[in-house]
Amino acid sequence: MIHIVPKPTDTAGDDSTSMVIREIARQGGRSSYLDLDALDPFSSPLSGALIWVCGLRQDDHQFEVVNALSVSNRVINTPLAIFTCASKVLTSTLLVRQGIPTPKTFFTSSRETAADLLARFGKMVIKPVYGYDGNGIFLINSPTQLGSPPYYLQEYVPNDRDFRVFVIDGEAVGAISRVSDSLTHNIHQGGTGRPVEIDDRMAELAGAAARAVGVDYGGVDLLPCGDDYCVLEVNGTPNWHCMGVNIPGLLAGYLLTIERQMRG
Repeated sequence: MIHIVPKPTDTAGDDSTSMVIREIARQGGRSSYLDLDALDPFSSPLSGALIWVCGLRQDDHQFEVVNALSVSNRVINTPLAIFTCASKVLTSTLLVRQGIPTPKTFFTSSRETAADLLARFGKMVIKPVYGYDGNGIFLINSPTQLGSPPYYLQEYVPNDRDFRVFVIDGEAVGAISRVSDSLTHNIHQGGTGRPVEIDDRMAELAGAAARAVGVDYGGVDLLPCGDDYCVLEVNGTPNWHCMGVNIPGLLAGYLLTIERQMRG
């Protein structure tokens, strides 16, 4: 039995959780929903179980319940991996330490330092430390636009598109380009997605980024940077809009493989 934490942003017309549940059943597996809000982590009967986190609310309660469940269960992705992906600072640190190309990034609580960086670069991208779906990301060119600290700032790389590469167990299995006239190209921000072939460099960087942050599966966002790509971030509870491959089927197959390995 695979216990599934549903994605809180699912809708009737865009239900990621149900897509994977149907594939699990089609492939001969069983699954059930796991309601984190109704679960007491100190007396949970779950032990030695496989838990798949399709998504989490952006609050401390759900994350801490999953974290507690991971003590005696296998959780995919692990709470640490989900937290790592949620933190742009931690993700950037791991990418830099692993030598994975990423835009020049700075993190400071000093308004003076942030202003000096703006003077040096002319304009920069400012992002929330924790965020999702491209929310709260702006291109700024003046210290008056900084807001409150801390400041997570990246060099601006002009572009009209990025790429979302879906990785399962270290392997790039599908990719889309996301095109828009906006700073961010997320589908939720109005970007238009279409399937693309995965070239060798995309696969190499996406796999390396997924391993760096410790995800079993994830969505790696790549930006064209000159003749190469650079990694923007890794999503630990990704959507798979517009993918040309059966991501729900591949995810279900991976989860069922892990479940069989756990049973021995």
